[in-house]
Amino acid sequence: MDDWRNNIINDRQGIAAAVVACKRIAVLGVKTEAQRDQPAFYVAEYMADAGYDIVPVPVYYPEAREILGRQVVRDLRDIAPPPDMINVFRRPADIDQHVDAMIAATPKVVWFQLGIRNDAAAEKLARAGIKVVQDRCLMVEHRHALTAQ
Repeated sequence: MDDWRNNIINDRQGIAAAVVACKRIAVLGVKTEAQRDQPAFYVAEYMADAGYDIVPVPVYYPEAREILGRQVVRDLRDIAPPPDMINVFRRPADIDQHVDAMIAATPKVVWFQLGIRNDAAAEKLARAGIKVVQDRCLMVEHRHALTAQ
C-alpha cells in the first residue's frame, strides 16, 4: 500500500496545518542556554515564547536538568502526556537510532529541521501513521502559518 506517502507532508497548507495542530513539542537534540545562538536552542525558545509546551530532550549535556525552565527528559518514550510533535535536531545519519523511540512516543508529527533529511526514517515513521516534515525550519513555518491565518 502506498497510502503511507500521504503522511509525508511537503505542501505549504499541510505544513501550516501541522504547525497549528500541535501544542506540545518534544525537541530532540535541543541545546542548552549556553548555546543560545544555535538553532537547536533558539527555535525551541521561539516556539516556547509563541505559547507551545516544549519538552527538552537533549542528546548531549548530561548535567542539564532544565532547559528553557522546563525539566529535561532523556528518552522520548518517557514523555507523558505524549507530544503532538517531535522536532528533530540530529544529523541525518543519527536519526535512525531514534526512530523506534519516536514511534513509541506516538506524536502526530515528526519534524526534521532545515537541512535534515532521512528518507528511510521518514518512510518508517509515515508507515507507522505519523506525519513527517523534512528539511524545514519550524520557526519559519510557524511564522508563515501565522500570516496565512
